[in-house]
Amino acid sequence: MSFTLAIVGRPNVGKSTLFNRLVGKRLALVDDQPGVTRDLREGDARLGDLRFTVIDTAGLEEATDESLQGRMRRLTERAVEMADACLFVVDARSGVLPADEVFADILRKKSARVILAANKAEGRAGESGLLEAYALGLGEPLRLSAEHGEGMGELAAELRPLIEAATESAPEVEPQVDIDVDEGDEVPDYVAPHSGKPLQIAVVGRPNAGKSTLINKIIGEDRLLTGPEAGITRDAISVTTDWQGTPTRIFDTAGMRKKAKVQDKLEKLSVSDGLRAVKFAEVVVVLLDVNIPFEQQDLRIADLAEREGRAVVLAVNKWDTEGEKQDKLRALKEQFNRLLPQLRGAPLITVSALTGRGLERLREAILEAHEVWNRRIPTAALNRWLTGMLEQHPPPAPQGKRIKLRYMTQAKSRPPGFVVMCSHPQLLPASYSRYLVNGLRDDFDMPGTPIRLFMRSQNDANPFKGRKKPGPSKLRKHLGPRRAE
Repeated sequence: MSFTLAIVGRPNVGKSTLFNRLVGKRLALVDDQPGVTRDLREGDARLGDLRFTVIDTAGLEEATDESLQGRMRRLTERAVEMADACLFVVDARSGVLPADEVFADILRKKSARVILAANKAEGRAGESGLLEAYALGLGEPLRLSAEHGEGMGELAAELRPLIEAATESAPEVEPQVDIDVDEGDEVPDYVAPHSGKPLQIAVVGRPNAGKSTLINKIIGEDRLLTGPEAGITRDAISVTTDWQGTPTRIFDTAGMRKKAKVQDKLEKLSVSDGLRAVKFAEVVVVLLDVNIPFEQQDLRIADLAEREGRAVVLAVNKWDTEGEKQDKLRALKEQFNRLLPQLRGAPLITVSALTGRGLERLREAILEAHEVWNRRIPTAALNRWLTGMLEQHPPPAPQGKRIKLRYMTQAKSRPPGFVVMCSHPQLLPASYSRYLVNGLRDDFDMPGTPIRLFMRSQNDANPFKGRKKPGPSKLRKHLGPRRAE
């Protein structure tokens, strides 16, 4: 287990900027307005030769009730208890405020090791606040500038003895033994998710569909901030867990509203962060609300996942509140087949994030969709299938030109992509391509997964076709007189 450092402090002191500086990527959302970060975000930090885990937390608030600020504070306090050390950040330009003194007392009781840092201390503007930080009684404050990268060497010097002590006391981990494969052994095409490469899942949907609640139920702890308010989640938070023996990394994304309604700059950043999570995922779970399923925005989100080439699983949440379950399920399936024909055959699972019912069926559907998404079909089987499809329904002859489909092969997986070599590919209508794609789904058992079909001209196979044959003089020049003869 690696050393863990939690970054804590008041809102808008630069915690997320410092987090991005340590991980070397712009993972956390950063904005001038306070209170942008709400959930806990973990990342692998690098500081010189030091390697450790850093946690970005929500700004410490003085609220202790059941409000959103109170729930955010409890989540931050939990991160303080989990971490090996805390980096308490104050704003050197604003100086030490009464809230900083209150939180300094809390950290003395909850954390064994606290490192005090005065951020935004570049230039003369932060000198007075740096001196005021001594009054907190947490030792000499570090002079940092997360925006400009100043003071990182001093921070590394403070962390080095702590990380070395944690490394020495950590138990030794037995190295993983690689399995040798003999030349005669058969290597399977599909490799199940393992600890080195966990299954990547993104949960997307409209605001207040229950995405964070569903992930909390899967991992078995209140790791993500939840509540009745819509739009609580802002960052695309990734959580790594072992889901009944399957190493999994789940991305919780912000609720996606209609593009016309997204006017706030922060909401635009949240939606773009969620779209990036979809691109990195392997399976996308589109979470619907049973009370208002298949709204226009739900259809757009599902179509987006299909266009990105991700395996799609539709989950209908809040199923415990539905009375007429059988009638509702029939209506949902009819709507799904009618409104999302591009995802024909994709699994539709009913779940309850609050009670946990249906999670086992959701897990099985995700694993099956992931296996289909990685599937490869032998070329011989594809060409036998193509011959049967041509006999059953030959391609049309537009403008009197006969289109010949000569052979077919699978060029890629994740998602499955196929190439058909044919004559006049530009004249082949889209309806015939859909006929082939639907046949691939039915005959090779690939329901729901996106399938890419490319038509290529056979003329493109030979790059030298149409070139003039070199004469004897050119051959003598390049090959020599004897070889040219």
